[in-house]
Amino acid sequence: MSAIQFPVVHEATVLPEWIDYNGHMNLAYYVVVFDQATDVLYDRLGIWLPYREATGHSCFTVETHTIYEQEVKVGDRLRVHTRLLGADGKRLHYFHEMFHAEEGYRAAVQELMALHVDMAVRRTAPFPPDRAAVIQAALASSATLPVPKEAGRRIAMPVRV
Repeated sequence: MSAIQFPVVHEATVLPEWIDYNGHMNLAYYVVVFDQATDVLYDRLGIWLPYREATGHSCFTVETHTIYEQEVKVGDRLRVHTRLLGADGKRLHYFHEMFHAEEGYRAAVQELMALHVDMAVRRTAPFPPDRAAVIQAALASSATLPVPKEAGRRIAMPVRV
């Protein structure tokens, strides 16, 4: 397997059924597009559906943080850039940035934490050595990119002084 180049890219088009009563893409569909981008990342890391079927292991998302920055509307083409922020023996920490493909503006970001799970017992389990090596190599490749300023943010009301 060749080295993974970051960012990993996923493209999608906003469908009419994704539009809410405000005339823009509903928040749930941002999550759908980000989830599709996660599938692309997992495929590149070799931990997607064929891996699950062959090993009985999968990844479960356990935490997300989404920031909506600008509207997207029906027919808009989207491009999601994904990169790893961190990984250890059982966890992946990664970050998505969604851009309007034609106009170039960033529409949203999402930060995620996932756990590697043995599906037979539905408990965390270490990545096997071959996948751990791929993940660590990918993490090293991704480390050349700047850490997004939104990574590690928490939800809080502004402090009044």
